[in-house]
Formats: sequence, C-alpha cells, structure tokens
Amino acid sequence: MFFSVVIPTYNRLPILEKCVRAIARQTWHPELGIQAYEVIIVDDGSTDNTIEWLEAHRDEFPCVRWLQQEHLGPAAARNLGLQVAKGDWIIFIDSDLVVTETFLEAHVRRLIQEKQRLGIEEITQVPAFSYGRVINTCNFEEPTSEPYKVIDFSAAYFATGNVAIARHWLEKAGLFDTQFQLYGWEDLELGVRLKKLGLRLLKCPEAVGYHWHPPFSLSQVPALIQKEIERGRMGVLFYKKHPIWEVKLMIQMTPFHYFLWAILSLGGILNEKTLAPLLQWLINIGRPQDALEVARIFLNWYNVRAVYSAYQEQALQQPH
Repeated sequence: MFFSVVIPTYNRLPILEKCVRAIARQTWHPELGIQAYEVIIVDDGSTDNTIEWLEAHRDEFPCVRWLQQEHLGPAAARNLGLQVAKGDWIIFIDSDLVVTETFLEAHVRRLIQEKQRLGIEEITQVPAFSYGRVINTCNFEEPTSEPYKVIDFSAAYFATGNVAIARHWLEKAGLFDTQFQLYGWEDLELGVRLKKLGLRLLKCPEAVGYHWHPPFSLSQVPALIQKEIERGRMGVLFYKKHPIWEVKLMIQMTPFHYFLWAILSLGGILNEKTLAPLLQWLINIGRPQDALEVARIFLNWYNVRAVYSAYQEQALQQPH
C-alpha cells in the first residue's frame, strides 16, 4: 500500500509548519503492508511565503513535494494534487490539521478490518473509505493536548479534513467539481456521488487530527460573515447538481431553517453589532468558544438568507 497525502493550503504557513512536521513523522508496524507514503502540498496562491518555507526545509521533509496554482479554491487544488499523486490510496487532510504519529496506521488498520469482514482479496476494491476523528482546538503551542468534545462530533458522510480512500473510487466518481470556487460544499458534493457508488463510511476515531483555529475575536466577524454568504451561494450550486431533500437539509434550504434562524436572531435584530458587547464580554472572561456559539445566531441567519437569495437569483435566470 502506497499512500499519497494531499494537502491544499492558502495563507496558513504558521499552522502548516506544524501540519507538515506531524504528517512527516508517521510510524507503523511492518505487517500492515504499508510500503511508503508521500505528502503533496498544493499551494492555492498563497502570499505568506509558503513555498519559500517549503524550499528552505526540503531536506528536513524528503517525503514532501509541492505544487503551486492560482487561487482557484480547494477543489481545484485537490484535483491538481491527485494528478501528480503516485499512491493507490489517497488521504486528504486540511493544512490546519495536526495529526498523531499513528494517524496513517490507524486508517490502514480500519480499512484492513473492513476488507477482512467482507472477505475481499484486494484492499483497493473494498467499497468504503475511512473517516478519522477531527478535534477542534485553539491551542497553537500544543494542539494535540485538546480532549475530544461533544461539539467535535461530525455527521458528515464525506469530508476532506481527515479521510482515506482508494484512488480509483475518486476517479470513478469524477473527482472534485471545480465550479465550487467559493467557500464550502465541494467535498460533500463529491460525497453524494461516492454514496451513489455504494461506498460505506468507516468511522476511524483512532486516526486523530487536531484542527487548529485561532481563538474567536470580534476582528474575525466580517470574514466569518463572508464565509457564510459564500457557503450559502455554493449550497445552492450543490442543490442544483443534486436536487434532493438530503441536500436541502444540508444547506438549510427549508422553511424550518429559515424560520428557526429568523426567530433566534429576532429577524436580524440580534446581529454582529447588537451582540458585540456580549461577545466581547465572553471573550474577556476567557470563553471565546462560547462567544463563537452565540455568534452562530447571526452567522446562520446570514447563511440562510444567502441560500434563499442565491436560489431566487437562479430562478430568475432560468428561461420561462
């Protein structure tokens, strides 16, 4: 088994350094049949000297190579990584994820377990992929010290923060759709196509990745709002490609979601301006995560409105 770890990145150099050092330190038992692995970093037009850092540390990470592209988004970046990948198995992680030394081994053990359960001789033919655990943390110095929390649970079927899959299944599904150039949904859209192929999701909590993000602050609010607007617009693109109820629920394009966030935000009265004093107070007393959860009241309202706005725009553009 030869693995290619594909990591798209955009202006995340400080945490990328930790990500690379962690993934480059993998260990495993010889009987698992792992031949080797490579790490492919695709720089999506960064302006923070990412490539210069990688070149300066070339000798430190012999298993790492990198590519550059214009800022085209993670879907295009992952596809570019797949084009040059040598592995028959692909692992996707994000560039702000710090994994443990047994991360790769854990994914392999879970896949072998499924192969044995099904009695399939060739492991790449196992109709499944393994999905590791992602633990969110604000601890930059020691991200792997963060415990698992209830809010870390994910019900996603296919998300590229921490997943291992045979290359041929990706090729059969058609890779990532590069129309998803704004924030959100490109991995879950591919997941819908993988589900149609009958692939089974294998939970693999032993393959742990620690997803770092800076502690919430009010300075982040404009960027978070923009992400929610982009996610709403890409959600409608997702639904256009797969007009099914499951996708409607994912992108929150239902009357229930619209009225839920309208009520919780008091029709927009509870917004980034009116809630700013409360958010800052929570931050000041050392509870930035609670502040972020409160902020989700207006962030989700932005998202739902963006969904409905994009859907209405699309309807107007269609010929009558």
